[in-house]
Amino acid sequence: MSQQIYNRQIEVEGISIFYREAGNPQLPSLLLLHGFPTSSIMFKNLMIVLSGKYHLIAPDYPGFGFSDFPPAGQFEYSFKNIASVIGKFTDAIALKSFSIYLHDYGCLIGLRVCLDYPEKIERLIIQNGHAYTEGLGPQWHEMIAYWNNPTEEKKKQLYGFLSKEGTEWQYRAGLPEEMQSKVSPESWILDWERMERPGNLDMQYELNCTYNSNFDMFPLFQEYFRTHHPPAIIIWGRYDVFYDLKEAYCYQKDLPDASIHILNGGHMALETNFEEVCELVNHFMSS
Repeated sequence: MSQQIYNRQIEVEGISIFYREAGNPQLPSLLLLHGFPTSSIMFKNLMIVLSGKYHLIAPDYPGFGFSDFPPAGQFEYSFKNIASVIGKFTDAIALKSFSIYLHDYGCLIGLRVCLDYPEKIERLIIQNGHAYTEGLGPQWHEMIAYWNNPTEEKKKQLYGFLSKEGTEWQYRAGLPEEMQSKVSPESWILDWERMERPGNLDMQYELNCTYNSNFDMFPLFQEYFRTHHPPAIIIWGRYDVFYDLKEAYCYQKDLPDASIHILNGGHMALETNFEEVCELVNHFMSS
């Protein structure tokens, strides 16, 4: 039987972090870390369905969703710093042991949490998340070119996806026509409403410009896999235009017992393949 979702806030490092919580804290805990450009809203349906069996927590990062959006001069918007806040968030809510669901930005943030708190991590659920350079296909060439040689012209191109159209595209890109109707408009419309706040697009741009700092972390992430070998499941939408499908199989190099599930969906698999993802997560968590 599903449980009520509670919408809560807690202060971490002087920042009010909004989070959704459902299920009995005595049950196995699952920390849900969202990607770009969304927030904890992406996990709401999953939380409703699974809250009768698990304790689920989904925070919004600083500057995302309904968490505080401190000015850049008061907060460093980098993956390293956001991961530090999320790690301290788990301390603040007394989350001592948990599994972790990683998606997109959430993978880069969450794996840093794993490095800092290896004793807390029980299992990994990785859904279209980045930890290997094999995921950097041709679609990344323009972005990498900008990071290596920033120009005003390239900056305008980069800002192209920081728009209402670009936000919707994050959900629809690569999907066959027959799957487009599975994308709920309120998801990307809420994302864009949050991104339209004064200064938020500049923050998103600055955060994106630190993305290449994650590449230096990939060997550390992989070493974490080999050293701690947490049980893991890899879920991937084959139509993802951001992370190449071949990256999904890379995880088995360092997590040989990880199961890999390729879905006929896109980057936002919880939109297009909800029942499949829900079943996979439930089976993995209860096995």
